[in-house]
Amino acid sequence: MSAVGAGAGAGAGVGAAAGAGAAAGSLEEQLAAARAENARLEARLASTTAWWSTAITKIEPGVIELRGYPVQQLIGTVDFISTVWLMTRGELPSPEQAALLEAALVASVDHGPQAPSIASARMAATSGVGLNSAIANGVNVLGDTHGGAGQQCVALLNEMVAAHEGGLGTGRPLDELAASLVASHKARGAFVPGFGHRWHPRDPRRDPLLTLVERARDDGVVAGKHLAAALAIEDELASKNVPMNIDGVSAVVYGELGIEPELARGLFVLSRSVGILAHAWEESQSGRRIKGPLPKGFLADYTGPSTRDV
Repeated sequence: MSAVGAGAGAGAGVGAAAGAGAAAGSLEEQLAAARAENARLEARLASTTAWWSTAITKIEPGVIELRGYPVQQLIGTVDFISTVWLMTRGELPSPEQAALLEAALVASVDHGPQAPSIASARMAATSGVGLNSAIANGVNVLGDTHGGAGQQCVALLNEMVAAHEGGLGTGRPLDELAASLVASHKARGAFVPGFGHRWHPRDPRRDPLLTLVERARDDGVVAGKHLAAALAIEDELASKNVPMNIDGVSAVVYGELGIEPELARGLFVLSRSVGILAHAWEESQSGRRIKGPLPKGFLADYTGPSTRDV
């Protein structure tokens, strides 16, 4: 082979090698780009599936788990109250805890059609809406004034227990705390939430529920701290004959069970919704239409200006 030919051959070899290097580099770049795209898609998928991430329910095709328990194991094994506890608290309660919570929920289930939430649901049921709308109408009437005293009382008892226990011996006696609390509410012209009732001189739900709490305290199921705080307030109000009402005694139960104030209101709403359902269903079966707040033939008093011309 001539020198020229040899040189040409060598040059061709170098060119081919350079081309192969470029191709390899392009492939590496493509792989890197693919990996980056996969990482981006995985991150986007993760953020999408985390949108409604929950520790409560696991749902997959053929799978329903509540707080890690397969639903087929819960059905027929775990009662409804224990399931409420599991769903809201994360673990199954002891039988004693479940029994105490159940007692509080049963005690709060209804208070008759004069209660605004019940009356509202009954009126809605005669207005052509569905049963679910009537129930929602009643539940939505439950607020700070009607239905909120239990939450307020749990918060109040929590504060009393914390102040009584204090730290490094700084705790204050419960009777002193109760006197200060009652005086503070009186100065503001406010009711102490959970005490006194506009219908009942002594709420018939107080004694049986309080007896159950005392028994649970004696059995070591609860500590009895919220019970002691509530009784101290009741003692302070004894001269005015203002005993605990259902909101107060149920607040004792919720406080003893470690249920947060706002969740306590939610549980009360859950309980009262059963009464709302029963009343809405009863009214829907009556056949009456557009039943207002006053019986037929009665009109609300008019207090505006006398009839006048434009």
